[in-house]
Amino acid sequence: MASFQYFTISFSLTLSLLLLLLLLPFLVTSQSNRNVSLGSSLTAAASNAHWVSPSGDFAFGFEQVAGTHDDGGYLLAVVLDKIPERTVVWSANRNNLAPRGSKVELTTGGRLVLTDPSGRQIWTPDTGERAASHGAMLDTGNFVLAAAAANVVSSMWGSFQDPTDTLLPTQALERDAQLIAKHSKSNYSESRFKFIMQGDGNLVMYTTHYPESQADEFAYWVTRNYIRESYSLALNQSGFLNLLASNGTVLDTVFNGGGSSQDFYHRVTFDYDGVLRYYEHPKRNDSSNVWPMKWDSLYFEPPNICTAVSGPLGSGVCGYNSYCELEDDNHRVCKCPPKYVFQDPSDESRGCVPDFDPEDCRHPQESNNAFVLAAMPKVNWSESNYDSFPAETEDACQQSCLNDCRCALVTYSRETCTMKRSPLSNGRVEDAMSGKSLIKLRISNSSTTSSPPEYFPVPKEEEKNGQTLFVVGLVLSACATFFILFTAATFMLLTRRKKMKKKDRESGVKDVVLQRQNDWLSRNLQSFSHCQLELATGGFTEVLGSGASGTVYRGVLPPDQQLVAVKRLDKAVSEAQDQEFKTEVKVIGGTNHKNLVKLIGFCNEGLHRLLVYEFMSNGSLAELLFGGGRNSRPSWYTRAEIASAVARGLFYLHEECSTQIIHCDIKPQNILLDESMTAKISDFGLAKLLKVGQTRTLTGIRGTKGYCAPEWFKNMPVTAKVDVYSFGILLLELVCCRSKLEMEAENEDEVVLADWAYECYQEGQVSRLVESDDDAMANIGKVEKFVKVAIWCIQDDPSLRPGMNKIIRMLEGSVQIPIPPDPASFMSTV
Repeated sequence: MASFQYFTISFSLTLSLLLLLLLLPFLVTSQSNRNVSLGSSLTAAASNAHWVSPSGDFAFGFEQVAGTHDDGGYLLAVVLDKIPERTVVWSANRNNLAPRGSKVELTTGGRLVLTDPSGRQIWTPDTGERAASHGAMLDTGNFVLAAAAANVVSSMWGSFQDPTDTLLPTQALERDAQLIAKHSKSNYSESRFKFIMQGDGNLVMYTTHYPESQADEFAYWVTRNYIRESYSLALNQSGFLNLLASNGTVLDTVFNGGGSSQDFYHRVTFDYDGVLRYYEHPKRNDSSNVWPMKWDSLYFEPPNICTAVSGPLGSGVCGYNSYCELEDDNHRVCKCPPKYVFQDPSDESRGCVPDFDPEDCRHPQESNNAFVLAAMPKVNWSESNYDSFPAETEDACQQSCLNDCRCALVTYSRETCTMKRSPLSNGRVEDAMSGKSLIKLRISNSSTTSSPPEYFPVPKEEEKNGQTLFVVGLVLSACATFFILFTAATFMLLTRRKKMKKKDRESGVKDVVLQRQNDWLSRNLQSFSHCQLELATGGFTEVLGSGASGTVYRGVLPPDQQLVAVKRLDKAVSEAQDQEFKTEVKVIGGTNHKNLVKLIGFCNEGLHRLLVYEFMSNGSLAELLFGGGRNSRPSWYTRAEIASAVARGLFYLHEECSTQIIHCDIKPQNILLDESMTAKISDFGLAKLLKVGQTRTLTGIRGTKGYCAPEWFKNMPVTAKVDVYSFGILLLELVCCRSKLEMEAENEDEVVLADWAYECYQEGQVSRLVESDDDAMANIGKVEKFVKVAIWCIQDDPSLRPGMNKIIRMLEGSVQIPIPPDPASFMSTV
């Protein structure tokens, strides 16, 4: 009996196993592949059907756009389907939404077609003359059309080949391909922002000329690192966004990966505000099984879109007459000034227009009484200048704008009045802005019924009669007073003029009157005569320092006794040298960053070339590090702050200026400290300016021995990476509070700081570098991190050196620092 039962059970198991083996191919096929067969279709309706990927992560179908009516506003899209915040990662008809009842069909003829309810074609992919055998929504997020021939199935089109604004893992952006940002959070149509993998290998971000699609002349973000070498930009399955060569070699990592792809969804999206962001979203939450409600942004470029977009032409980030401000989540918001409104509320990129009648220039006195200036703290419109001149008081500057019907806004900074005409361009909030912006607003004859803003009072009706009598009496008194003062002033002026003429004849010296800025110079700078600067410096007697391009003197500018540093350059006589000086002043004078020494003005008179900078009361970093011995070394916190400040200043020069600036002479002597110990980069005498699109240059050796990158000595084209090398040496000097070269070192292996630092790091003994520094020893983890960053910076191969943006993230700890390789010998650069 037992044997019979055993036989029965064995037979049953065998039969079940055979049945399972017979059914297994069908089960596997149904689970791993959900092909869309010819003749299949979807219809845009309130409850949508989708073609779903095998895992259920992605779905292809219709998505109704938020804010649209029930009868319209559908995207044919690929969405992430397993998270509460259904996220569109690709769309077919972003510029032409489909109405309710529209249909997408994979026809029996092998074409994918989107049509409206009347049968009019809205969209179809470009597949040439080939016909698809089926479609499929893949687990990667790629919707594909495939063709079968001779038992071979090949993909003939996929959504990955025609991206909109998003890259998913395993997706690549190849040369001449682009991402175009959508207009807003809920408007998926193409905006003015483009992210392009150019044919020359550069990865760039542009704005376009509204309403055209042609890119502006100036890119507001560019990799600049691998021109001609970069072949594609790819997001791999580990979440790393890499620049790849044609053979697949990783040239650089733009964004590092986040969490594991098994636990997180990843995407890189070129957002509506013109910023490229890396996002991740958990796939599950084992602890509470509650889905998070939003994506986390781990990395983004550029750091500040409001200041990134700039240039002599164009409307900036937010359009004319508007200004850009960063929110807490680093997304930008566009705003209008008081009594201005958006030209198109549904499209903020078109800017703002005044909500009042235009000024009548034929009646200046009337217009002067009808307008007022309202202060807008920290709001700067960097362009639209049409005049700039000295003004002793802010009131005088304001009155000049009120009297000029062309003036829409005026800025007052350091006794300089700058007038700007409408439309105002490149507006943004700048925390470090010096001076004040005042916008002109109408207080009468407004086109709206709204009451005037509180910052300019209007007399009440019952007060007008009394005020009229008072004003008449005041005017009569003023006229009499004016006549008396005018007579006295005329007599004094004639007397003084006679004395001045006599004095000029006796001394033979004529003072050159302050001239208005030349057309070729930035209108934000003051123009000085040589005589003025000679008087301000006491005859160029008190020397603050000297460098390769000139000597710096201490000066005092009247009337406020402002301390300045006056740099007298070597005399330039050739036309080429004169043009170089003009170009340098124009570009550097247009920079505005808290970690760059501010250029106040210039002198360009005859053979005299002088630059006037803000005075830095705490001297140079060289004096701080090497001037006082071990007992007076700065704290570790101060040194770390200085390192970060220099890095941010260099990043601004390399990436955020409309014209890239390579400093070429980064060293402690050229890092100055203000009264609050804020570090600022100075001395641009050797700076090299690169034209838009230019990433490298051939030029003679510049800079200071010991800080020069190896390519200077190998007749190689130089890039911004030469500044990275110099920063690496400077960073080691900050860490160790000693010079790059100490011939009197006790041990021979400690003479060259770079060699010694790498040796200590390689042996796991970084503490030897700071063993006599208790403050640094207490922060040994950060010391090791800084040393690793420095070793990456001083690699012989420029392509191995990170860009300044990545260096900043490394120093701040937001990016993991890989183990650096041996930077090779440094003896050739000492």
